[in-house]
Amino acid sequence: MKMPRVDGLAVLRTLKGTNNLPPTLILTTFDDTELVLDGIRAGARGYLLKDVTLEQLLDAIRTLAGGKTLFMPAITERILRGIDRVPTQPHCLDVPSSLTPRETEVLRLMAGGYSNREIATALHVAEGTVKNQVSSILSKLGVRDRTRAVLRALEIGCI
Repeated sequence: MKMPRVDGLAVLRTLKGTNNLPPTLILTTFDDTELVLDGIRAGARGYLLKDVTLEQLLDAIRTLAGGKTLFMPAITERILRGIDRVPTQPHCLDVPSSLTPRETEVLRLMAGGYSNREIATALHVAEGTVKNQVSSILSKLGVRDRTRAVLRALEIGCI
């Protein structure tokens, strides 16, 4: 999980973002529920501590290779005990405060199905400027593509 320059979660997220994530088992010394949840969100299919026996490790690898998931029983128990505290609906879907009026305008045009070139023409700016604004919008909304950006914006009511 903790490596020089790039941590394991960043590697998982990158692979997941490229649709190249193989069945992944996190084998770590960190017995931390939040790291397990972050690992699951990043696409891990298993999580074990390094103190497992060789047989347990081999069983885990076989389980993941067979298309199933495997998480440490102690961590699974902690997650299940805490599931009642997890809200079923988000309390609030806030509009990102840092979304500029111009980014909101670009987002509306994206929702209309306009390409970067068409948006640039409509707003009388360079296409590169629109590309930068789209990248900023994706980052601020926490999504990886234009479609998800529009869906997220509709969900939170900012367009």
